[in-house]
Amino acid sequence: MTLVLDAGALLAVESRDRAVVAKIRSAHEEQIPVRTSSGAVAQVWRNGSQQARLARALHGIDEQSIDPRSSREIGFLLAETGTSDIVDAHIAVLCPDDAHLLTSDPDDLDHLLGALGRTVTIKQV
Repeated sequence: MTLVLDAGALLAVESRDRAVVAKIRSAHEEQIPVRTSSGAVAQVWRNGSQQARLARALHGIDEQSIDPRSSREIGFLLAETGTSDIVDAHIAVLCPDDAHLLTSDPDDLDHLLGALGRTVTIKQV
């Protein structure tokens, strides 16, 4: 299993959402990988000196950038689904089967994951 966080989940960390923080903490304790997209971080990062909770949380999260291989997979996925949100598509690409995804955008992510044929547990934050 892998825990994947979108921008909404990162905002939830910043706003002290206890359920999201507990889910991340539990994943770390159980040595479950936690990952997010650098694009999602860019969507929420404004001023690190004023985002201490988020900065601390990011130290234990595998932040994946869009590399040449994933950029092509993302582009193909966007074409297949007729969508245009690069970060949502990257989040979907980062989700292996059996992942748990914390998202503020469950419908769009479900659509993208369906196109990838991935079986992911989606929890709205």
